Amino acid sequence: MPYRRTDNVVRRMAARHAAILKAAREAAVDGGMDAVQIVPVAERAGIATGTMYRYFPSKTDLVGALLQSMRDQELTAMRRAAMTAPGPLSALAAAIVTFALRSFRNRKLVWALLADPVEPEIAAIRFEFRKALAVEFRVRIAAAMAHGHFPEQDAARAAAALVGALLEGLIGPLAAEGDNERDAVQTVALLALRALGVNDPRARGLVVQQAMPARDQA
Repeated sequence: MPYRRTDNVVRRMAARHAAILKAAREAAVDGGMDAVQIVPVAERAGIATGTMYRYFPSKTDLVGALLQSMRDQELTAMRRAAMTAPGPLSALAAAIVTFALRSFRNRKLVWALLADPVEPEIAAIRFEFRKALAVEFRVRIAAAMAHGHFPEQDAARAAAALVGALLEGLIGPLAAEGDNERDAVQTVALLALRALGVNDPRARGLVVQQAMPARDQA
């Protein structure tokens, strides 16, 4: 008879998996992607190295899981915010502000995951993360454009530019240090909507009406 894991075993494995990813996140925040290594992450998680290898046989597997976890969290947050908006333009603004706010609050982690120098195999995984963000924005841009909220344009190219502008403007090396959170997020969101062709009064209204949830709610 094949071995069947009990519910307790499944829960313990899930808890250990979550602990490893949490430790990997902390390592990335503290030391960038160079710090996300099997042995030090295992130590942070309080797990034996041999056990760690049963979950993640290589650094690539570990970073891939971390990137997938972050991607899913960001897309879920953006979609949740957009779903509560009254129309496609408001949904786009909500997605932009949500991603901008979460990125600003996790600057070191997001920069490490999406911009730090990495091995080619990890760069390929990272590309899928960036691509997923761009696709999400492309869908929102296309929907708002279809309703006549701004001029016809290449939605895919605009979405790619939007991802770059948000990341560089908020967390890149050129971003201002010590920015006020609300001011920083609203500035880049307003820039994005203006660039897409939303007139200034409408863009300002859309940005100002977006909620800025507390850190434990974002």
